[in-house]
Amino acid sequence: MKSRYTFFPGVVLALITFSSHAAEPKTGDPLVERGRYLVMIAGCNDCHTAGYMEKNGAVPEQDWLTGDSTGWRGPWGTTYAVNLRLYLQPLGEDQWLTVARNKPARPPMPWYALRDMHDDDLRALYRYIRQLGPAGSSVPGFVPPDQEPVTPYIVMVPQTGTAEPAPEKKAEDGGFFDWSFKPAKPRTTRP
Repeated sequence: MKSRYTFFPGVVLALITFSSHAAEPKTGDPLVERGRYLVMIAGCNDCHTAGYMEKNGAVPEQDWLTGDSTGWRGPWGTTYAVNLRLYLQPLGEDQWLTVARNKPARPPMPWYALRDMHDDDLRALYRYIRQLGPAGSSVPGFVPPDQEPVTPYIVMVPQTGTAEPAPEKKAEDGGFFDWSFKPAKPRTTRP
């Protein structure tokens, strides 16, 4: 009877080990990890992941790049950060390169940054986003400048200040940065 139950903890341990490793993406494609890195440093999540900036990047990766229904309104109208996980689904990798190089987008999308990227970086973005899989739903469509959007939006029109300008901070005062933060642990590896 004792030997019948001694293997049970081993089976449980094996299942826990297997399930924790199953959650880790194992693609074997170094471009996927490079794409993840590019998404993080290029600011893709800032617009294409709802709440990313407000949460200082603390959004689970499973929710990344699903678009945002908060609009960006300016003289061009109101635009929305597209759900990239759905947008790239019908495109092949070479089609993506053609779109990234040749399809201008309305502000605030810096489409010229995509246009100027190396092919390997565009392929890395494509492979990373595709491996995330489809998720989320489509965002609202473009709203022309003469129409009022029905969603929340951010106005992107320079304003003329009427107040006395704030005194300029000097380098010894901390300048632009708030130096009261706790330093983050430095990264030691690169994708």
